[in-house]
Amino acid sequence: MNRTPLVILGVILTIALSLSGLVLVPNWQFQDHKPVVNKLAATQYPAPYTGAVLHGREVYVDQGCLYCHTQQVRPKGYGGDIKRGWGTRRTVARDYMYEFPILLGTNRTGPDLANIGARQPSRDWHGLHLYNPQITSAGSIMPRFDYLFRTVKAGDPPPKGAIVLPPAFQSEGTHIVPTERGEQLLEYLRAQNRSFPLPEAKQ
Repeated sequence: MNRTPLVILGVILTIALSLSGLVLVPNWQFQDHKPVVNKLAATQYPAPYTGAVLHGREVYVDQGCLYCHTQQVRPKGYGGDIKRGWGTRRTVARDYMYEFPILLGTNRTGPDLANIGARQPSRDWHGLHLYNPQITSAGSIMPRFDYLFRTVKAGDPPPKGAIVLPPAFQSEGTHIVPTERGEQLLEYLRAQNRSFPLPEAKQ
């Protein structure tokens, strides 16, 4: 008995059901998602990335940060993300509505970065951490990104944008100044704040 038509039908049905479940239904579910607008503050969440933050996202990708860090906070009961302080709520689809591709990440060699800008708002902290992770996180296995900075001698006043190195990590009073790409990456990391309360993210 020739079962070729049955096999072909099975393949077509499998593809159709997969397409419906993974593409069409989610697209239908989220088609009405819009930013939440705060009329008093004239702001919206989420807002599309622009300027240095947008370029910093490209630096984040080409430096391979997404291979060791995720940007998705799991809900309570599905891991210890909130308990670890990686976020105050789980991330939801609306958080990513202006992102393409979405940088959810594939591995957590390092902590989740969905809210790193809220946890560490300091520009200097991010600069020191990228320049040499041992300065801010002793024992870290994260590689150094010191090539995104240039070293300058301490001046009076210090150069614009300079970050003061701790004495144990400097020689003869030196500062570090981010390159253009380094500054863009700093701005992107500081912009990561998905703590805005959304109705669908209630625990």
